[in-house]
Amino acid sequence: MRIFPRHLSRLAAVATLSLMCSAGAAVLPDDRADAFWSSYKGGGMNITGESVLVRKKFSEQFSAQANYFIDKVSGASVDVLSQASVIKDERKQKSLSVDYIHDKTQYNLSYTNSTERDYISSTTHFSLSQDMFGDLTTVTLGFTDSRDKVGENNGSAFKPVIAWLGHAQSRGYEGGVSQVITKNLIAGTTVEVITDQGLLSNPYRSIRYRDAVPLGYSLGTQVYPNTRTSTAVEGRLKYYLPYRAAASLSYRYFTDTWGIRANTIELGYTQPVANKFIFEGRLRHYSQNSATFYSDLFPFAGSQNFEARDQNLAAQTNNSIGAKMTWAFAPEGFLIFKRATATFDVSRIQFKYRAFRNIKYFNDTPAGGGYKPGAEPLYAFDAMVYQVYLSMFF
Repeated sequence: MRIFPRHLSRLAAVATLSLMCSAGAAVLPDDRADAFWSSYKGGGMNITGESVLVRKKFSEQFSAQANYFIDKVSGASVDVLSQASVIKDERKQKSLSVDYIHDKTQYNLSYTNSTERDYISSTTHFSLSQDMFGDLTTVTLGFTDSRDKVGENNGSAFKPVIAWLGHAQSRGYEGGVSQVITKNLIAGTTVEVITDQGLLSNPYRSIRYRDAVPLGYSLGTQVYPNTRTSTAVEGRLKYYLPYRAAASLSYRYFTDTWGIRANTIELGYTQPVANKFIFEGRLRHYSQNSATFYSDLFPFAGSQNFEARDQNLAAQTNNSIGAKMTWAFAPEGFLIFKRATATFDVSRIQFKYRAFRNIKYFNDTPAGGGYKPGAEPLYAFDAMVYQVYLSMFF
C-alpha cells in the first residue's frame, strides 16, 4: 500500500537517472556502470531506494541503457494514519532506453515498467534534440505516455488482498530551448503540458466532515475530477565564474485545471577543487495554494461535487538546503575502468502546510491535544534525504 504520492516516486526515479546519466544533444555519454542508494526520512515515512544502471555505446551514433530501481517504504503519513495502520511496501522499476544520433539530431526512446502490489505503471517516452546556429542553440521536443492500473490493499502488509479499482492514463508534451548567450552564460527554458485521466485520487486518503460523533467529525471517500491538465514553465540561467566555478538560478511556474498555482525558485553553486573534487550547494523554495475542491474539514458529507483532503493538494510551502560532493577517486583509471567517481548528496527539507491540520487521531482515540475539529495545529515536519552513487566509466 503506497502511502506517499506516486508521482513523487516516479519523479524520484527520473531524477536518479538524470543525475546518473545526463547527456548533451548530439553527443553520446561515455560507457558507464552506476550504483545508487538513497534514504528519505520525514513525515512518518522511511523510504530507501537502490538502483543499478549500465550504459553502453555500440558506435558513435547508437547507445543503450538499462536500469533497475527498487524503493522500500515503511510508516504512514499523518492523514493515512486517520484510517490505516503503519505498513511496509516496495516498488520495483525496470527501464530500457536507446539513443541514436544522426548529424546534429539526437533521438531517445525509453520504456519503463513499475510494479507494486496495488499499482502497475507502464511509461513510454520519446524525445529529440537538435543543435543549430553553430551549436549555440539546442531545441528539444518530447512526448510521454503513461498507463497505470490502480488498486487498494484491503488486507495487511503480510497478507495483502488487492482490489483493483480502475485505470489512469497520463500524456505529456514538452519543448525546450537552450542558448549559449556568451562564453560564460547559458540560458534555457522548458514548457511541459501534462493531461491525466481516469482514477486520480489516492484510495488510502479520506476527506473528513463535521458530524455528531464523539470526535466531532467522520471520514468519507475522496471524489476527484477524472481529468487534470497541468502546465509548467521553467527558466534557467548558468553563469561560469573564475576558477572554474559556476552559479545557477532557476524559476518554475506551475498551474493546473484543479486551481493549483505553484512557484519554485532554486539557487545553486558549483566549485571544482584540485581536479579531484566537485562541491555543490543549493537552496530551494516552493509554494502552492490549495486545489479548488480541497478542504481540511467539510461542513457535511457530500457538500461538494468534488472533495479532497490529500495533503499534496493543500496550500503549503517547503524550503530545502542541500550539498553534494563528487570525488574522482580513480582519475587515471584501474582494471578495465578509465575512471571512477563517488558522489555524496544530502538535503534537509522543511514542510509547512497552510491548510492541512494535524488531527493526531489513531483508531478513533485522541493521541494528545484535545483540539476541536478544525482548530488543530497546522501540520509541519522536517525531512532528510541522503543519496550516494558510484560511477565507473569504461
